[in-house]
Amino acid sequence: MKKIIIFIIVLFMYVSSTSANTQSTWQQDAQTVEPDIISNPLAFQMFNNEKQPELDVDPSSLILLYGDNYIVISSNKADNLVTKKVSFNQKSSQQEIEKLSVLPNHFDKFQATILENKLYLVGYRKKWLFYSLDLQEEQAQWQSLPTPVSPNSAVKNVYLAAQSDGEKIAIYSISQLSSPTEKINVSQFLSKESGWKSIAPANQIAVLDPISFSSAFAQSHILVMTQSAQVIGFNTVTKAWSEYHEASPYLRTIQAKLVGTELVASFNNSESGSDSIARLQLKNTNKDFGLVNMLVLVVYLLAVVAVGLFFMFKNKNTDDYFRGGQSIPWWAAACSIYATMLSSLTYIALPAVVYRSDWVLLLGIWMIIAVAPIAVYVAIPFFRQLDATSAYEYLSKRFNLPVRLFASGLFTLFHVGRMGIVMALTALALSAVTPLSAAESVLIMGVLCLLYCTLGGVEAVIWTDTVQTIVLLIGAFACFAIIIMGLDGGFTHFIEIGIADNKFTFANVDFSLNSITTLSIWVIVIGGIGQNISSYTADQAVVQRYMVTESSNAATKSIWANAWLAAPGALLFFCIGTGLYVFYQQHPEKLDPSLQIDQIFPAFISNELPIGVAGLIIAGIFAAAQSTVSTSMNSIATTVVTDFVRPFQLVKNEKSYMKVARALTFLSGLLGTLVGLIFIDPEIRSLMEAYFKVIGMFMGALGGIFVLGALTKRANSLGAIVGLTSGVLVMISAWQFGWANGYLYGTIGILTCLIIGYVVSLISPKHQKDLNGLTLFTMNK
Repeated sequence: MKKIIIFIIVLFMYVSSTSANTQSTWQQDAQTVEPDIISNPLAFQMFNNEKQPELDVDPSSLILLYGDNYIVISSNKADNLVTKKVSFNQKSSQQEIEKLSVLPNHFDKFQATILENKLYLVGYRKKWLFYSLDLQEEQAQWQSLPTPVSPNSAVKNVYLAAQSDGEKIAIYSISQLSSPTEKINVSQFLSKESGWKSIAPANQIAVLDPISFSSAFAQSHILVMTQSAQVIGFNTVTKAWSEYHEASPYLRTIQAKLVGTELVASFNNSESGSDSIARLQLKNTNKDFGLVNMLVLVVYLLAVVAVGLFFMFKNKNTDDYFRGGQSIPWWAAACSIYATMLSSLTYIALPAVVYRSDWVLLLGIWMIIAVAPIAVYVAIPFFRQLDATSAYEYLSKRFNLPVRLFASGLFTLFHVGRMGIVMALTALALSAVTPLSAAESVLIMGVLCLLYCTLGGVEAVIWTDTVQTIVLLIGAFACFAIIIMGLDGGFTHFIEIGIADNKFTFANVDFSLNSITTLSIWVIVIGGIGQNISSYTADQAVVQRYMVTESSNAATKSIWANAWLAAPGALLFFCIGTGLYVFYQQHPEKLDPSLQIDQIFPAFISNELPIGVAGLIIAGIFAAAQSTVSTSMNSIATTVVTDFVRPFQLVKNEKSYMKVARALTFLSGLLGTLVGLIFIDPEIRSLMEAYFKVIGMFMGALGGIFVLGALTKRANSLGAIVGLTSGVLVMISAWQFGWANGYLYGTIGILTCLIIGYVVSLISPKHQKDLNGLTLFTMNK
């Protein structure tokens, strides 16, 4: 164990030092670049001190980045617009130019953007016109589309940007009205059939002079820069404007572009008359996390580790390590189930999902109440009767050992992925409000989980889960109260804006053929039932809680308590999500535009809650993620020891099994930490959606195999293997080809496994097997 701890510390120190070096290099690169370094102000190609190939283009050309290539739009001698795709040969360093379709119009001014392999262009000559060009289609021709400007509008400039509104990516037009107003109108374009929709009236903000630049920024903002270097931003979720930089009377912008999160701009100094290229980075002006908050965070996390050390001395055998000696109170088991199933995913990601959308997911979460009777009257009696340590022991008795091993392996893969998503989500959130980078946060969570879970076993996990539940729910109530108090108009304004902007939409009533790919009401209800059935019948992390209490009656109480805790808890987090939307619509200047949407709630906690309280809640989120991860670690070790090691008698005595259990706990935590580092990806727009897909990909088929075994007497081992494999393959096809919404994956997996497994069992030879106590029809025999 000493060697393991030393290894963890050395690994953490190495990765932390690497992260620190990267951070200092990033700051060093944010500097003013002298004009003689880059001769062409239109090709600001310099990034991280690496000079990219310069484009040989006319100074009036418009340059867009398209993958590894450039799209160049310029005027030719015939006064038409010529479009070229320019790539660079890495061996010869020569430009390779492919001419694209020529527009049949000449424009006095034009702008363009790219979305999903299509080039969109807006231009003006006597009137504004809008076109698109498919960049993947050979010999593609420009397609005329509805114009973003109405015929009678006095519009001086139109700029385009492709950005997400939280649910879908669309084309946005930034239209600057002519003098004397100089105001901006924003419209959204989704398709040729739907046309343009005005989403921000022109009376919301005014600029000082003509716009020189407009571009999508981060996940939900569009930055606009004027010729006097005034920088303003439009939030595509809240539809609110904010100003990020005061206009300078001395700088006139020639051209600008985004490189990552930096703004690279070519300026002309009106006093000296000289040109220069500068790298600008928006700085977060929100208050620092603070010493007091950091002390609270450190003390809280050390206390969690102390819990693990305390229970280390109580574990005498694997029954203590995996089942807590079956002495856990029902209410603590209920809190542990709640924290395991939701935890930091609910606390961070669910308000983020609601902030950018509405309440359609609530009904699916409430399906736990509909599924609770199945857990109480079917799952608990099965597992308690078998006195199972692993949920998959049932499959060995009902079918055979290969089915058990296959299912146990799928569960292990699911929880490694789940650990990665939970750690990545929490790390991304905490990196926005603490001095820690996302990688450092993942490593700290991984290290602490490895320590207290490897040492303390399931009892340490359950009692820390109980504390997390209390801290996080009290903190959630406090956050919602502070949101309401921070609104002009209070709770009344919260309700009014929620209704006006359709934020309280409870269901999308759609039963068309295409509704399977959307969050329609039937997808939510059926998907919610499927997810909960999978979790409460086939997830070792939950089934293990059935076995830690002293009796079936206590386990039943824990399920019902968890269900009635989850329902109002979900409602609270939906209120927080809508509250954040209203709060940042009213106070847009308080929102850092560089944040990912999943980071918004932790940033609110850090910036708006009192010092100390914010630290406690952030610590609670941190530790809640650790609890979820530690639960997965302990569950993986439980299934591997029980399903793979014991059946083959790979070790000889109980002491050796304890060593193997701790080693497997450590290994699973290490794998989860590595996956968490991989999931730190700003392109993942919602980790909650990624989590739903992971649940369906692995747990749907697992839930189906338990349903197949419990509800049918005809099912056999061949049908079980074929059904389970089919369920996984169907889920992979849904993921790859997108023919179903990710929320429905779990239910599709259950039905596929159940139907195909039963059909195969019917047509295969019937084998006599004692099913006493193994199906719903033979439980009492």
